[in-house]
Amino acid sequence: MRQMGKKMGEKEKKDAELTVAFLGPLATFSHVACIERFGNSIRLLPENTIQDVFEAVEREKASFGVAPVQNSTEGQVSLTLDMFVQSEAKICGEIMTKISHDLLSLSGDAWDMKKIYSHPQALSQCRDWLRTNFPHVPLEETGSTARAAQMAAKESKAAAIAGSLAASLYGLKAVASQIEDQPNNYTRFLVLGRQGAERTGRDKTSVLFIVSHAPGTLFRVLQVFYEKGINLTQIESRPNKGKPWEYIFFIDFEGHAEDPHVAEALHEVKGHVLFMKLLGSYPQYHQEE
Repeated sequence: MRQMGKKMGEKEKKDAELTVAFLGPLATFSHVACIERFGNSIRLLPENTIQDVFEAVEREKASFGVAPVQNSTEGQVSLTLDMFVQSEAKICGEIMTKISHDLLSLSGDAWDMKKIYSHPQALSQCRDWLRTNFPHVPLEETGSTARAAQMAAKESKAAAIAGSLAASLYGLKAVASQIEDQPNNYTRFLVLGRQGAERTGRDKTSVLFIVSHAPGTLFRVLQVFYEKGINLTQIESRPNKGKPWEYIFFIDFEGHAEDPHVAEALHEVKGHVLFMKLLGSYPQYHQEE
């Protein structure tokens, strides 16, 4: 697998001092996505929260950041979407990573397991499997799957749901492998930077906007993209905090902001919204057969 957009990728590989921030600790799926995107010749900067990842990019502690935004099973990662409202970080790439969960413990045995740790998304992605196999074992949420592995590595009667990289890094054994309920389980990660990416001819653009609370306002925005022949690939909404019943819409669509028809569409959209923010144009992820 590789990301389209060779110019940026080649530059990154040449820069051995490239620093990439991600939701840590080591062995999270964000860490795995970093390796898939940037390779191993980088300086990893694990952060405690998604907010910290954004701030590391904004404050130039990191050249790039990697943040999860959507899972094919559980949907959007709300914290990432919310950060774009206030952050000046730009989206400059995307990564699609296949997510496979293992149940890990120090012994690799299931008979004396007293609790299972994991991130809420991982627990949700394995909900049916856990209900069938460990219906009476308490589940405890952690900030990441890797944090769960760290905790399980300190308790002889605890287990963690995490990836195989966590097992090797934290000295755990697999009680069971590939326990996710949906085999085609992918997470989309965004690459964050301080500048957008150049046009490649196969690009995607992300924007957020707020419309007035009146009939037909969202329709008029979407109609602009329809009339320009622009394909929307994603639309999400989040409450506008501090303003009850007002929503922020996030959309992804094919094309680059510098493409003439896209530039025209964005100009027209501004006339139908209260606020609009360009989050970035970037190469679409492409998995080679």
